[in-house]
Amino acid sequence: MAVPKRKKSRSRTRHRKSQWLRTSAPTVATCTRCRSAMRPHTVCSTCGYYAGRQVVAVED
Repeated sequence: MAVPKRKKSRSRTRHRKSQWLRTSAPTVATCTRCRSAMRPHTVCSTCGYYAGRQVVAVED
């Protein structure tokens, strides 16, 4: 197995690990029927419609 010749400094390690915390905001689309915010390619949780037809019956 390969073994590193030198110890990586704390700043170098933390600089590399800092990229893990950077996450992008989730993509948001608007429902064509009720105009509420929803994830794209999913059923709207407000009205239960997907692609212009009702898929899920939503209780009030």
